[in-house]
Amino acid sequence: MAYTADDVKRLREATAAGMLDCKKALDEADGDFDKAVEIIRVKGLKGVTKREGRTTSNGLVIAQTENNLGVMLELNCETDFVAKGDRFQELANELLAQLTKTKINELPAFLESKFDNGKSVQEIIDEGNATLGEKIELRRISVLQGSPVAVYLHRTSPDLPPQLGVLVQLATDALDAGKDVAQHIAAFAPQFIRREDIPAETIESERRIAEETARNEGKPEASISKIVEGRVTGFVKEISLLEQSFAKDAKKTVQQILDEAKTAVSAFHRFKVGQ
Repeated sequence: MAYTADDVKRLREATAAGMLDCKKALDEADGDFDKAVEIIRVKGLKGVTKREGRTTSNGLVIAQTENNLGVMLELNCETDFVAKGDRFQELANELLAQLTKTKINELPAFLESKFDNGKSVQEIIDEGNATLGEKIELRRISVLQGSPVAVYLHRTSPDLPPQLGVLVQLATDALDAGKDVAQHIAAFAPQFIRREDIPAETIESERRIAEETARNEGKPEASISKIVEGRVTGFVKEISLLEQSFAKDAKKTVQQILDEAKTAVSAFHRFKVGQ
């Protein structure tokens, strides 16, 4: 059975395999498209182990919210070519649906969970690895439930899927404010909700760095203590969500925005591909 250049293009779009691999598969399948896809998958499965050491610095972040449930995951691949392909994004959607269904918040346990067809999440990822010809890795997941959850997804490039995502769990149904706060978190990357959440050792480490820096700068000994405390306070405000100046109105803090909306943040997760 003969095949055309359009068949090669279609096979490449369906599998993200290289052009030469697609031609070889169609040759071997005598032009049968479905058989060619199967050939690429079989050959790809044999190469899964060889790809284990490769770096997955591309990919996407996908999320959704419904009925006081928010789920998000980061799925990684090796190249942006695969990241923007339909098959990779379909795989991400399959995994997100499973995460929504199982509500499992621990990655190892989620990878072992079974789809209705009896295959585990890891097996489905391995099949994607084989079909796409790249190392595919589910890097992290998030499940927030029990109260309203706002979501924000951001595209860092218009021709790629979202590579930055934020989930914010709220005390009340104030989702407009929640989305604004999610956008703020995307831009300013706080590490904690409030200063009380910051580990004591983190603050002490910053205090030591601030003191050493002040001395290296030749600051007067009498002023060092005040300078150090000022820098530590600045550091705390920088990494604490509630104390940050709000992205859309720098005259207000995030805490003030939440107070005006009569809500509070109980948890948040921020995923960015490669970070």
